[in-house]
Amino acid sequence: MKVLGVIPARYGSQRFPGKVIAPLGKKPMVQWVYEAASRCKDLDHLVIATDDERVRDAVKAFGGEVLMTSEDHKAGSDRLAEVSESYKDYQIVVNIQGDEPGIEPDLISGVVQLLKDHPEWEVTTAARPFEDAEDPLIPNRVKVTLTKKGKVLYFSRSLIPFPRNKTGHPVFLHLGIYAYRRDFLLRFRTLPGSGLEDTESLEQLRVLENDYSMGAHIVKGSLPGVDTPEDLQNITAIFRKKGMLE
Repeated sequence: MKVLGVIPARYGSQRFPGKVIAPLGKKPMVQWVYEAASRCKDLDHLVIATDDERVRDAVKAFGGEVLMTSEDHKAGSDRLAEVSESYKDYQIVVNIQGDEPGIEPDLISGVVQLLKDHPEWEVTTAARPFEDAEDPLIPNRVKVTLTKKGKVLYFSRSLIPFPRNKTGHPVFLHLGIYAYRRDFLLRFRTLPGSGLEDTESLEQLRVLENDYSMGAHIVKGSLPGVDTPEDLQNITAIFRKKGMLE
């Protein structure tokens, strides 16, 4: 199976406009994502998809491949589907978030391999246990519950499972990466609307409510993404501590 990696990189963002090209050290943030994904041996091709000339110009400046897409997409999967129409000979399409500069190539590989290993699933994603210092009650930290075999049961902004009894069962944080079978990705945008999706404001619930299957690759830890200027300061400090910045 040929695997296409796509990094959706909109300029618009309610909390942090232009964040994908905000400087992280001496590079725009999306360059860190592109370079990390480029090291993933399970991707046969990689492209950045944007709707803004400022992002396009920034990507071209560092030598990345970029594709201009429609400004009218409501969700990242719609932009992904548009891109996949130009790459018909790829069977798996991976959505790699443009605001995850600390993403590890092994995480991408794990999500891709999980989809290859489970032909009965249409989509795979990733998750990790919450750390002790993290607050799972924060709505923007999406939680996910799984079967023993790693199949997704539900995503929620609420705490799931609710700890009625102290069993030590882990609470998993959802990580925003998806690998889709290309045929399902094209079908996904035509699926009926989902009441769960609208209620939680989580697009991935449309998959589950329409009776399709998703699995999750579990990792021990991950670096935080960037939603706000404060998040960018945080990841900059982490990168500096790791010696990744000049």
